Amino acid sequence: MDSIKKKILFVHPLGENWTAGEEKDMSRIANIMAPLGLLSLAAWVDKHGHFSEIHDCYAFPGQDEKIYDYIKNEQPEYIGFSTTTSSFMDGVRIAEKVKSIKPNIKVIFGGVHISALREMLLKDYPVIDFGVVGEGEQTLLEIMENETSDYSDIEGLIHRKNGEVIFNGFRKKLIQMDDLPFPAYEKLHGFPESYQLPIFSYPKAPNTTVITSRGCPYECSYCDRSVFRKSYRYNSPQYMVELLTYLQRKFNIKHVNIYDDTFTLHRKRVMEFCGLKIKAKLKMTFNCAARSEQIDLEMLKMMKKAGCWMVSLGIETGDLDLLKKHRSYLPKDKVENPLEDIREKIILIKKAGLRAKGLFMMGLPGETEESIDKSMAYVFSLPLDEFNLAKLTPFPGAPLYGDVKNCGSFHEDWEMMNALNFVFVPQGFTLERLEERYREFYRRYFQRPRILWNYTSMIWKSPHSWMRFMKNIGTFLSFSRSYK
Repeated sequence: MDSIKKKILFVHPLGENWTAGEEKDMSRIANIMAPLGLLSLAAWVDKHGHFSEIHDCYAFPGQDEKIYDYIKNEQPEYIGFSTTTSSFMDGVRIAEKVKSIKPNIKVIFGGVHISALREMLLKDYPVIDFGVVGEGEQTLLEIMENETSDYSDIEGLIHRKNGEVIFNGFRKKLIQMDDLPFPAYEKLHGFPESYQLPIFSYPKAPNTTVITSRGCPYECSYCDRSVFRKSYRYNSPQYMVELLTYLQRKFNIKHVNIYDDTFTLHRKRVMEFCGLKIKAKLKMTFNCAARSEQIDLEMLKMMKKAGCWMVSLGIETGDLDLLKKHRSYLPKDKVENPLEDIREKIILIKKAGLRAKGLFMMGLPGETEESIDKSMAYVFSLPLDEFNLAKLTPFPGAPLYGDVKNCGSFHEDWEMMNALNFVFVPQGFTLERLEERYREFYRRYFQRPRILWNYTSMIWKSPHSWMRFMKNIGTFLSFSRSYK
């Protein structure tokens, strides 16, 4: 007999996603990304005959009353939250209000924070009825289709039984990626115009983000791997091209950010995808992230021909010893000097006609004044087009989390753990000095004539970005003055 069809409201909480002391959330102005995890969950439960809606607090802050009105009017059986560490407490706040409106509603939490801390969170936050660990689609569906009060057989689930919090263990069989329906972008209010990629990181709008793989085989010290752990799965090239074709036909998408942790891990997949995209004559550009060990000139030229606009490399630091300490490598990564390999591959990216973005972080355990100086010198010597400097955050699912307190001072304030605040300060630094070096790094990078000209040229390379910049010029100028 078919199970009863049920309703679920998915919520993407806002949380504290800006640097402390700023009047406005710069991250929201510069980048509002579609909540892809919730879009996949919504599409999955809908595919199996249930009903879902999504409220994105990040895209539409200050509209929590819409959540509460939906609960009152539609009476869903479930409300589901996907949270990061910084948005977890905001999710708890909303859940407690929802419970006061509809006490019998079942509250489900998923995402990186609950996957990392698991039972502890259900013990400390009784408003949470179920915690979903790892990949959520099948576990969520089994919760919704369970017709008993016994949840003991649902893998990936944290629940309560006889007053005790129990984790049923990780799922043994994961979903085949091509079995997933396309994410339910249509459930996002105002999509695609309400969502924007990072400013100056795309040529045309409207644009959006896709994910074509799950997991990462690397184990870098700073990366949270609590959701997919060591697994790595990916969509076929055929699925990828069909997804992009769908996005263009239904939403007129002109550019996509492929948000895979490492898009270029399997060379054959990348080359086949590019070939199929070219054959389909799909006029859509894209950007992606890569590791230097995985790319070569032939691949980069093929990507360029297929519409690739920019490649991002996770570089992290210009200090070789620090890089080797924190960055993970696979046996096939035969590189004597990673910094030199990165430099060579950035040159190849530029030679292929692509833009190059460098992703760095400051405040790793072991960071020193000298290592920051080395990072600055290294960055300024590279022909990068884009640059991002994150503040190291010891997320609970990252390998360095367990020992980080022995390497400096760690103020574990979840709401500020967003890579925009220094919650960890390495030994030898004060918070004030670390902030001073951070501002210096950004100021010196953007004051160079080549970089200033690069952004000036974006007037004709990414005119939509310039429109956004001018619309928010007051906020950007206020933000830039704080870095003087």
